[in-house]
Amino acid sequence: MRPHSPGGILAVIGALVLVLTFGSEGHAQSVKIVALGASNTAGQGVGPSAAWPAQLEAMLRAKGVNAEVINAGISGDTSCGMLARMDSAAPSGTTIVILQRPGFNDLRKGCGGTERNIAQMRARLAARNIKVVQMNFMPQLARQYPQPDRIHITTEGHTRAAAMILPAVLAAVRR
Repeated sequence: MRPHSPGGILAVIGALVLVLTFGSEGHAQSVKIVALGASNTAGQGVGPSAAWPAQLEAMLRAKGVNAEVINAGISGDTSCGMLARMDSAAPSGTTIVILQRPGFNDLRKGCGGTERNIAQMRARLAARNIKVVQMNFMPQLARQYPQPDRIHITTEGHTRAAAMILPAVLAAVRR
């Protein structure tokens, strides 16, 4: 087919429309979400593949959202530790950070200023145009879906956590 023939011109126009519509990779850009937290984010006792960040990613994809949810949970972490590692845990290109509200580890490890640390994390993320979704219901889930240690949640609890945070994450994706 010659480039200046009607068929050749239509082929070029069609290719341009595809590139402009879908980008060079042929699909929508991915939303990068970081789940920043402690052991119940990391998946203590159930493993990362059953933890709520992995389940949330699957739920988002089922809703048609091309999302990557990065599990940045570290067992035993505190708000002090989360604040210190936040920039490396939420690298450039991060769209949303889901912040598991710390508490028990702060008390246990003597990290004071939980509210101040959370406010600093939120402010630093906002300055980078990263949306924040805060997760405040882990203690409730630990009571409803406890592992034998009564601190960490079961796989069912992780499923419930993902389902509970899903509407807020969807709203943040659409903002």
